[in-house]
Amino acid sequence: MTIAIFLGSMIAAMALGVPIAFSLLLCGAALMWHLGMFDAQILAQNVIEGANSFPLLAVPFFMLAGEVMNAGGLSRRIVNFAMALVGHVRGGLGYVTIVAAVIMASLSGSAVADAAALTALLLPMMVAAGHDRARSAGLIASAGIIAPIIPPSIGFVIFGVSANVSISKLFMAGIFPGVWLAVSLWFTWWYLVRKERVVPPPRKSATEVLGALKDATWALVLPFIIVFGLKFGVFTPTEAAVVAAVYALIVSVFVYKELNFKKLVPLFVSAATTCAIVMFLVAAAMVSAWLITVANLPAQVVSLLQPLLDSPRLLMLAIMILTMVVGTALDMTPTILLLTPVLMPVVKAAGIDPVYFGVLFIINNAIGLITPPVGTVLNAVAGVGKISMDEVTKGVVPFMIAQFAIMFLMVAFPQLVMVPAHWFY
Repeated sequence: MTIAIFLGSMIAAMALGVPIAFSLLLCGAALMWHLGMFDAQILAQNVIEGANSFPLLAVPFFMLAGEVMNAGGLSRRIVNFAMALVGHVRGGLGYVTIVAAVIMASLSGSAVADAAALTALLLPMMVAAGHDRARSAGLIASAGIIAPIIPPSIGFVIFGVSANVSISKLFMAGIFPGVWLAVSLWFTWWYLVRKERVVPPPRKSATEVLGALKDATWALVLPFIIVFGLKFGVFTPTEAAVVAAVYALIVSVFVYKELNFKKLVPLFVSAATTCAIVMFLVAAAMVSAWLITVANLPAQVVSLLQPLLDSPRLLMLAIMILTMVVGTALDMTPTILLLTPVLMPVVKAAGIDPVYFGVLFIINNAIGLITPPVGTVLNAVAGVGKISMDEVTKGVVPFMIAQFAIMFLMVAFPQLVMVPAHWFY
Protein backbone atom coordinates (compact mmCIF):
# COMPACT_ATOMS: atom_id res chain seq x y z
CA MET A 1 0.00 0.00 0.00
CA THR A 2 2.84 2.39 0.87
CA ILE A 3 4.52 1.84 -2.49
CA ALA A 4 1.18 2.42 -4.28
CA ILE A 5 0.63 5.73 -2.46
CA PHE A 6 4.23 6.82 -3.12
CA LEU A 7 4.07 6.12 -6.86
CA GLY A 8 0.39 7.01 -7.34
CA SER A 9 0.60 10.46 -5.75
CA MET A 10 3.71 11.40 -7.73
CA ILE A 11 2.40 10.12 -11.07
CA ALA A 12 -0.99 11.79 -10.50
CA ALA A 13 0.64 15.15 -9.72
CA MET A 14 2.87 14.94 -12.81
CA ALA A 15 -0.12 13.93 -14.98
CA LEU A 16 -1.88 17.11 -13.85
CA GLY A 17 1.08 19.15 -15.06
CA VAL A 18 2.53 19.95 -11.63
CA PRO A 19 6.30 20.70 -11.90
CA ILE A 20 8.47 17.78 -10.82
CA ALA A 21 9.86 19.50 -7.70
CA PHE A 22 6.35 20.27 -6.41
CA SER A 23 5.21 16.76 -7.39
CA LEU A 24 7.93 15.40 -5.13
CA LEU A 25 6.73 17.61 -2.27
CA LEU A 26 3.13 16.47 -2.80
CA CYS A 27 4.35 12.87 -2.87
CA GLY A 28 6.15 13.45 0.45
CA ALA A 29 3.05 15.06 1.97
CA ALA A 30 0.90 12.11 0.83
CA LEU A 31 3.31 9.65 2.44
CA MET A 32 3.33 11.65 5.69
CA TRP A 33 -0.48 11.65 5.73
CA HIS A 34 -0.56 7.89 5.07
CA LEU A 35 1.90 7.27 7.93
CA GLY A 36 -0.17 9.48 10.26
CA MET A 37 2.67 11.93 10.89
CA PHE A 38 1.79 14.92 8.71
CA ASP A 39 3.54 18.05 9.98
CA ALA A 40 4.26 21.06 7.77
CA GLN A 41 7.20 22.00 10.01
CA ILE A 42 8.90 18.64 9.45
CA LEU A 43 8.26 19.00 5.71
CA ALA A 44 9.91 22.44 5.62
CA GLN A 45 12.81 21.31 7.80
CA ASN A 46 13.61 18.43 5.45
CA VAL A 47 13.49 20.73 2.42
CA ILE A 48 16.07 23.01 4.05
CA GLU A 49 18.28 20.14 5.18
CA GLY A 50 18.05 18.56 1.73
CA ALA A 51 20.05 21.39 0.19
CA ASN A 52 22.29 21.94 3.23
CA SER A 53 25.18 19.76 2.03
CA PHE A 54 28.82 20.71 1.48
CA PRO A 55 29.39 18.21 -1.39
CA LEU A 56 26.40 19.68 -3.24
CA LEU A 57 28.28 23.00 -3.46
CA ALA A 58 30.06 21.36 -6.40
CA VAL A 59 26.87 21.64 -8.49
CA PRO A 60 26.70 25.47 -8.83
CA PHE A 61 30.43 25.77 -9.45
CA PHE A 62 30.48 23.10 -12.17
CA MET A 63 27.47 24.81 -13.78
CA LEU A 64 29.27 28.15 -13.65
CA ALA A 65 32.37 26.56 -15.18
CA GLY A 66 30.26 25.24 -18.07
CA GLU A 67 28.66 28.64 -18.71
CA VAL A 68 32.03 30.41 -18.68
CA MET A 69 33.64 27.75 -20.85
CA ASN A 70 31.03 28.21 -23.58
CA ALA A 71 30.99 32.01 -23.49
CA GLY A 72 34.71 32.49 -22.91
CA GLY A 73 36.00 30.75 -26.03
CA LEU A 74 37.22 27.50 -24.46
CA SER A 75 34.59 25.38 -26.26
CA ARG A 76 35.32 26.96 -29.63
CA ARG A 77 39.06 26.36 -29.32
CA ILE A 78 38.48 22.73 -28.37
CA VAL A 79 36.33 22.28 -31.50
CA ASN A 80 39.01 23.98 -33.64
CA PHE A 81 41.66 21.64 -32.22
CA ALA A 82 39.50 18.57 -32.91
CA MET A 83 38.88 19.88 -36.43
CA ALA A 84 42.62 20.15 -37.04
CA LEU A 85 43.13 16.58 -35.82
CA VAL A 86 40.39 14.58 -37.57
CA GLY A 87 38.39 17.01 -39.69
CA HIS A 88 39.99 15.84 -42.94
CA VAL A 89 38.86 12.17 -42.88
CA ARG A 90 35.58 10.93 -44.41
CA GLY A 91 32.80 11.99 -42.07
CA GLY A 92 35.39 14.05 -40.25
CA LEU A 93 32.95 16.56 -38.77
CA GLY A 94 31.24 13.71 -36.91
CA TYR A 95 34.55 12.59 -35.43
CA VAL A 96 35.26 16.22 -34.54
CA THR A 97 31.97 16.24 -32.62
CA ILE A 98 32.91 13.12 -30.66
CA VAL A 99 36.46 14.27 -29.84
CA ALA A 100 35.24 17.73 -28.84
CA ALA A 101 32.44 16.22 -26.70
CA VAL A 102 34.91 14.05 -24.76
CA ILE A 103 37.23 17.00 -24.10
CA MET A 104 34.37 19.32 -23.15
CA ALA A 105 32.91 16.62 -20.88
CA SER A 106 36.09 16.79 -18.83
CA LEU A 107 35.51 20.51 -18.28
CA SER A 108 31.85 21.13 -17.43
CA GLY A 109 29.92 17.96 -16.44
CA SER A 110 26.65 19.31 -17.88
CA ALA A 111 25.11 17.43 -20.80
CA VAL A 112 22.73 20.25 -21.75
CA ALA A 113 25.49 22.89 -21.77
CA ASP A 114 27.84 20.73 -23.86
CA ALA A 115 25.13 19.69 -26.33
CA ALA A 116 24.00 23.29 -26.78
CA ALA A 117 27.56 24.49 -27.42
CA LEU A 118 28.30 21.67 -29.88
CA THR A 119 25.01 22.30 -31.69
CA ALA A 120 25.71 26.01 -32.12
CA LEU A 121 29.28 25.41 -33.30
CA LEU A 122 29.04 22.24 -35.40
CA LEU A 123 25.49 21.60 -36.64
CA PRO A 124 25.55 24.43 -39.25
CA MET A 125 28.96 23.22 -40.46
CA MET A 126 27.78 19.61 -40.75
CA VAL A 127 24.63 20.57 -42.68
CA ALA A 128 26.61 22.91 -44.97
CA ALA A 129 29.07 20.08 -45.69
CA GLY A 130 26.21 17.86 -46.86
CA HIS A 131 25.61 15.59 -43.87
CA ASP A 132 22.05 14.57 -43.06
CA ARG A 133 20.59 17.18 -40.71
CA ALA A 134 18.69 14.77 -38.45
CA ARG A 135 21.62 12.35 -38.20
CA SER A 136 24.04 15.17 -37.38
CA ALA A 137 21.74 16.51 -34.66
CA GLY A 138 21.34 12.98 -33.28
CA LEU A 139 25.11 12.53 -33.08
CA ILE A 140 25.57 15.84 -31.29
CA ALA A 141 22.83 14.98 -28.77
CA SER A 142 24.26 11.53 -28.05
CA ALA A 143 27.79 12.94 -27.77
CA GLY A 144 26.58 15.58 -25.32
CA ILE A 145 25.44 12.98 -22.78
CA ILE A 146 29.05 11.86 -22.25
CA ALA A 147 29.39 14.94 -20.02
CA PRO A 148 27.71 13.41 -16.91
CA ILE A 149 29.98 10.36 -17.10
CA ILE A 150 33.52 11.66 -17.61
CA PRO A 151 34.60 13.69 -14.55
CA PRO A 152 33.73 16.26 -13.41
CA SER A 153 30.12 15.07 -13.32
CA ILE A 154 27.17 16.77 -11.67
CA GLY A 155 25.29 13.45 -11.80
CA PHE A 156 28.02 11.69 -9.81
CA VAL A 157 27.96 14.47 -7.21
CA ILE A 158 24.20 14.12 -6.68
CA PHE A 159 24.35 10.32 -6.64
CA GLY A 160 27.35 10.31 -4.28
CA VAL A 161 25.54 12.56 -1.81
CA SER A 162 22.28 10.56 -2.05
CA ALA A 163 23.95 7.13 -1.77
CA ASN A 164 26.79 8.09 0.59
CA VAL A 165 29.36 6.84 -1.93
CA SER A 166 32.81 8.38 -2.50
CA ILE A 167 32.43 11.04 -5.21
CA SER A 168 36.16 10.91 -5.95
CA LYS A 169 35.96 7.16 -6.67
CA LEU A 170 32.90 7.71 -8.85
CA PHE A 171 34.81 10.35 -10.82
CA MET A 172 37.77 8.04 -11.37
CA ALA A 173 35.54 5.09 -12.30
CA GLY A 174 33.66 7.16 -14.89
CA ILE A 175 36.64 7.94 -17.12
CA PHE A 176 36.85 4.72 -19.14
CA PRO A 177 33.08 4.10 -19.45
CA GLY A 178 32.78 7.60 -20.92
CA VAL A 179 35.47 6.69 -23.44
CA TRP A 180 33.66 3.42 -24.27
CA LEU A 181 30.52 5.39 -25.08
CA ALA A 182 32.54 7.70 -27.33
CA VAL A 183 34.01 4.68 -29.13
CA SER A 184 30.51 3.30 -29.72
CA LEU A 185 29.51 6.62 -31.29
CA TRP A 186 32.67 6.60 -33.43
CA PHE A 187 31.89 3.21 -34.98
CA THR A 188 28.19 3.97 -35.37
CA TRP A 189 28.96 7.23 -37.20
CA TRP A 190 31.51 5.43 -39.39
CA TYR A 191 28.91 2.80 -40.33
CA LEU A 192 26.21 5.37 -41.11
CA VAL A 193 28.31 7.75 -43.25
CA ARG A 194 30.47 5.24 -45.10
CA LYS A 195 28.33 5.64 -48.25
CA GLU A 196 27.87 9.40 -48.04
CA ARG A 197 29.50 11.49 -50.73
CA VAL A 198 30.51 14.38 -48.53
CA VAL A 199 33.82 15.94 -49.51
CA PRO A 200 35.87 16.49 -46.33
CA PRO A 201 37.98 19.64 -45.88
CA PRO A 202 41.68 19.38 -46.73
CA ARG A 203 44.09 17.98 -44.16
CA LYS A 204 45.61 20.61 -41.90
CA SER A 205 49.36 20.99 -42.00
CA ALA A 206 51.49 20.09 -38.99
CA THR A 207 51.99 23.80 -38.36
CA GLU A 208 48.22 24.41 -38.31
CA VAL A 209 47.65 21.43 -35.97
CA LEU A 210 50.31 22.72 -33.58
CA GLY A 211 48.80 26.20 -33.79
CA ALA A 212 45.34 24.84 -32.89
CA LEU A 213 46.89 22.84 -30.04
CA LYS A 214 48.69 25.91 -28.74
CA ASP A 215 45.49 27.96 -28.93
CA ALA A 216 43.56 25.29 -27.01
CA THR A 217 46.27 24.46 -24.46
CA TRP A 218 44.75 26.53 -21.67
CA ALA A 219 41.43 24.69 -22.11
CA LEU A 220 43.08 21.26 -22.36
CA VAL A 221 45.07 21.71 -19.14
CA LEU A 222 41.99 21.85 -16.89
CA PRO A 223 40.99 18.13 -17.12
CA PHE A 224 44.49 17.09 -16.05
CA ILE A 225 44.39 19.50 -13.11
CA ILE A 226 41.07 18.02 -11.93
CA VAL A 227 41.99 14.34 -12.39
CA PHE A 228 45.46 14.58 -10.83
CA GLY A 229 44.20 16.82 -8.04
CA LEU A 230 41.53 14.29 -7.10
CA LYS A 231 43.79 11.26 -7.48
CA PHE A 232 46.53 12.65 -5.25
CA GLY A 233 44.20 14.22 -2.71
CA VAL A 234 45.10 17.83 -3.46
CA PHE A 235 41.43 18.81 -3.28
CA THR A 236 37.98 17.30 -2.77
CA PRO A 237 35.37 17.09 -5.56
CA THR A 238 33.70 20.23 -4.17
CA GLU A 239 37.00 22.08 -4.18
CA ALA A 240 37.66 20.75 -7.69
CA ALA A 241 34.45 22.46 -8.83
CA VAL A 242 35.70 25.77 -7.42
CA VAL A 243 39.08 25.24 -9.12
CA ALA A 244 37.33 24.56 -12.45
CA ALA A 245 35.13 27.67 -12.19
CA VAL A 246 37.95 29.99 -11.14
CA TYR A 247 40.32 28.57 -13.76
CA ALA A 248 37.72 29.03 -16.53
CA LEU A 249 37.08 32.60 -15.39
CA ILE A 250 40.79 33.51 -15.31
CA VAL A 251 41.47 32.00 -18.74
CA SER A 252 38.38 33.59 -20.33
CA VAL A 253 38.97 37.06 -18.88
CA PHE A 254 42.75 37.43 -18.73
CA VAL A 255 44.16 34.94 -21.29
CA TYR A 256 41.64 34.66 -24.13
CA LYS A 257 40.12 38.05 -23.21
CA GLU A 258 36.71 37.13 -24.64
CA LEU A 259 34.89 38.01 -21.43
CA ASN A 260 34.91 41.19 -19.41
CA PHE A 261 33.34 41.92 -16.06
CA LYS A 262 30.25 43.41 -17.72
CA LYS A 263 29.60 40.17 -19.64
CA LEU A 264 30.08 38.07 -16.51
CA VAL A 265 26.89 39.32 -14.85
CA PRO A 266 24.49 37.56 -17.29
CA LEU A 267 26.61 34.39 -17.01
CA PHE A 268 26.36 34.40 -13.23
CA VAL A 269 22.59 34.99 -13.44
CA SER A 270 22.15 32.14 -15.96
CA ALA A 271 24.23 29.72 -13.86
CA ALA A 272 22.38 30.76 -10.68
CA THR A 273 18.97 30.26 -12.33
CA THR A 274 19.86 26.77 -13.58
CA CYS A 275 21.42 25.88 -10.24
CA ALA A 276 18.34 27.07 -8.33
CA ILE A 277 16.17 24.68 -10.35
CA VAL A 278 18.47 21.74 -9.69
CA MET A 279 18.93 22.50 -5.99
CA PHE A 280 15.19 22.91 -5.43
CA LEU A 281 14.72 19.48 -7.03
CA VAL A 282 17.35 18.07 -4.69
CA ALA A 283 15.76 19.69 -1.64
CA ALA A 284 12.25 18.49 -2.56
CA ALA A 285 13.46 14.97 -3.29
CA MET A 286 15.17 14.73 0.09
CA VAL A 287 11.73 14.94 1.73
CA SER A 288 10.64 11.84 -0.20
CA ALA A 289 13.99 10.15 0.47
CA TRP A 290 13.57 10.65 4.24
CA LEU A 291 10.02 9.34 4.16
CA ILE A 292 11.07 6.36 2.04
CA THR A 293 13.41 5.42 4.88
CA VAL A 294 10.78 6.06 7.58
CA ALA A 295 8.20 3.96 5.71
CA ASN A 296 10.79 1.18 5.28
CA LEU A 297 10.18 1.06 1.53
CA PRO A 298 13.70 -0.26 0.75
CA ALA A 299 12.99 -3.37 2.84
CA GLN A 300 9.78 -3.95 0.89
CA VAL A 301 11.65 -3.59 -2.41
CA VAL A 302 14.38 -5.96 -1.17
CA SER A 303 11.73 -8.56 -0.35
CA LEU A 304 10.17 -8.16 -3.80
CA LEU A 305 13.57 -8.66 -5.47
CA GLN A 306 14.68 -11.45 -3.12
CA PRO A 307 14.80 -14.09 -5.91
CA LEU A 308 17.34 -11.95 -7.82
CA LEU A 309 19.73 -11.25 -4.92
CA ASP A 310 21.70 -14.43 -5.58
CA SER A 311 22.40 -13.34 -9.18
CA PRO A 312 23.98 -9.85 -9.18
CA ARG A 313 24.14 -9.64 -12.98
CA LEU A 314 20.47 -10.53 -13.35
CA LEU A 315 19.59 -8.02 -10.64
CA MET A 316 21.64 -5.31 -12.38
CA LEU A 317 19.87 -6.13 -15.64
CA ALA A 318 16.47 -5.73 -13.97
CA ILE A 319 17.52 -2.43 -12.34
CA MET A 320 18.88 -1.08 -15.63
CA ILE A 321 15.62 -1.90 -17.44
CA LEU A 322 13.63 -0.22 -14.65
CA THR A 323 15.85 2.88 -14.87
CA MET A 324 15.46 2.95 -18.66
CA VAL A 325 11.67 3.01 -18.30
CA VAL A 326 11.73 5.73 -15.63
CA GLY A 327 14.25 7.74 -17.69
CA THR A 328 11.78 8.13 -20.53
CA ALA A 329 9.46 10.12 -18.24
CA LEU A 330 11.76 11.83 -15.72
CA ASP A 331 14.84 13.99 -16.06
CA MET A 332 18.20 12.82 -14.74
CA THR A 333 18.25 14.61 -11.38
CA PRO A 334 14.80 13.53 -10.08
CA THR A 335 15.42 9.96 -11.27
CA ILE A 336 18.67 9.81 -9.29
CA LEU A 337 17.08 11.32 -6.21
CA LEU A 338 14.00 9.08 -6.30
CA LEU A 339 15.54 5.72 -7.14
CA THR A 340 18.83 5.91 -5.24
CA PRO A 341 17.43 5.54 -1.69
CA VAL A 342 15.20 2.69 -2.87
CA LEU A 343 17.81 0.78 -4.89
CA MET A 344 20.95 1.17 -2.76
CA PRO A 345 19.82 -1.27 -0.01
CA VAL A 346 19.02 -3.82 -2.74
CA VAL A 347 22.43 -3.30 -4.35
CA LYS A 348 24.24 -3.70 -1.03
CA ALA A 349 22.20 -6.80 -0.13
CA ALA A 350 23.27 -8.41 -3.41
CA GLY A 351 26.95 -7.58 -2.77
CA ILE A 352 27.28 -5.29 -5.81
CA ASP A 353 30.06 -2.69 -5.61
CA PRO A 354 28.33 0.69 -4.97
CA VAL A 355 30.82 2.52 -7.21
CA TYR A 356 30.19 0.09 -10.08
CA PHE A 357 26.44 0.43 -9.60
CA GLY A 358 26.75 4.22 -9.47
CA VAL A 359 28.62 4.38 -12.78
CA LEU A 360 26.07 2.14 -14.58
CA PHE A 361 23.17 3.99 -12.96
CA ILE A 362 24.47 7.39 -14.10
CA ILE A 363 25.21 6.08 -17.62
CA ASN A 364 21.61 4.86 -17.82
CA ASN A 365 20.28 8.19 -16.59
CA ALA A 366 22.53 10.07 -19.01
CA ILE A 367 21.18 8.08 -21.95
CA GLY A 368 17.72 8.89 -20.58
CA LEU A 369 18.45 12.52 -21.50
CA ILE A 370 18.11 11.55 -25.18
CA THR A 371 15.15 9.18 -24.86
CA PRO A 372 11.79 10.66 -25.89
CA PRO A 373 9.34 12.00 -24.91
CA VAL A 374 11.10 14.07 -22.20
CA GLY A 375 14.72 14.02 -23.49
CA THR A 376 16.14 17.25 -22.06
CA VAL A 377 19.19 17.14 -24.35
CA LEU A 378 16.98 16.44 -27.37
CA ASN A 379 15.03 19.60 -26.55
CA ALA A 380 18.23 21.60 -26.16
CA VAL A 381 19.60 20.45 -29.53
CA ALA A 382 16.24 21.06 -31.23
CA GLY A 383 16.00 24.56 -29.76
CA VAL A 384 19.54 25.70 -30.45
CA GLY A 385 19.73 24.02 -33.86
CA LYS A 386 16.26 25.22 -34.94
CA ILE A 387 15.30 21.68 -35.92
CA SER A 388 12.12 19.80 -35.09
CA MET A 389 12.01 17.40 -32.16
CA ASP A 390 10.89 14.60 -34.49
CA GLU A 391 13.99 15.00 -36.66
CA VAL A 392 16.36 14.95 -33.68
CA THR A 393 14.59 11.89 -32.25
CA LYS A 394 14.86 10.08 -35.57
CA GLY A 395 18.55 10.93 -35.89
CA VAL A 396 19.50 9.93 -32.34
CA VAL A 397 18.04 6.39 -32.44
CA PRO A 398 21.07 4.47 -33.87
CA PHE A 399 23.49 6.25 -31.52
CA MET A 400 21.22 5.66 -28.52
CA ILE A 401 21.03 1.94 -29.37
CA ALA A 402 24.85 1.78 -29.57
CA GLN A 403 25.19 3.44 -26.15
CA PHE A 404 22.63 1.13 -24.56
CA ALA A 405 24.53 -1.83 -26.06
CA ILE A 406 27.76 -0.63 -24.38
CA MET A 407 25.90 -0.17 -21.08
CA PHE A 408 24.53 -3.73 -21.15
CA LEU A 409 28.00 -4.99 -22.11
CA MET A 410 29.28 -3.40 -18.90
CA VAL A 411 26.44 -5.10 -17.00
CA ALA A 412 27.61 -8.44 -18.38
CA PHE A 413 31.31 -7.70 -17.81
CA PRO A 414 31.82 -5.48 -14.73
CA GLN A 415 35.60 -5.66 -15.33
CA LEU A 416 35.16 -3.10 -18.13
CA VAL A 417 34.37 -0.58 -15.41
CA MET A 418 36.21 -1.74 -12.31
CA VAL A 419 39.61 -2.76 -13.70
CA PRO A 420 40.35 0.71 -15.19
CA ALA A 421 38.80 2.31 -12.11
CA HIS A 422 41.33 0.60 -9.84
CA TRP A 423 44.15 1.95 -12.01
CA PHE A 424 42.97 5.49 -11.25
CA TYR A 425 42.30 4.77 -7.55
